Amino acid sequence: MGRLVAHLHAFKPIAVVTHDAVGQLTGHPDRVRTHQVTLLAVEAAGHACLYPKVGPPWRVSDLYAATHSRSGVGLLGPLMERVGKSVLAVEEAYVTVRLDVTPWAAAKRRAVSAHRGEVARERPLPGILARLPEADRHRTICFEQFTRIGFGAAPATMDRLTA
Repeated sequence: MGRLVAHLHAFKPIAVVTHDAVGQLTGHPDRVRTHQVTLLAVEAAGHACLYPKVGPPWRVSDLYAATHSRSGVGLLGPLMERVGKSVLAVEEAYVTVRLDVTPWAAAKRRAVSAHRGEVARERPLPGILARLPEADRHRTICFEQFTRIGFGAAPATMDRLTA
């Protein structure tokens, strides 16, 4: 985690994007762990007493988790269920940002296709996407959803807790 904190200190991002807590649709354990480590590193980066050798603290203003709502799963839900995969989608209320990423659809398609071993197999998500008709695949990958996870300073109106 110290290396990630060092990167946050060096690059000083205003916003960070990671996977959501459920593993972003498929529950992949690497995505779940990425979410956990990113949250911890973003928190640690803002404290001078944690990882002091990597530089002065840096507070990220916004942390977003890439996610899929139940309505945002679209065509993937039934296809995943057909190959025996569970669909881990969040409630609509968790989605705070919806983006049309159509201008980047070709780059996104190339990135998914780069997972050649998974594209060739039936069950992994890249394989499911690869087998969709082009129009359906385009419609499926042209929108992204995110949950904003609060970071930065506490609101000025926060009451002081008393015993």
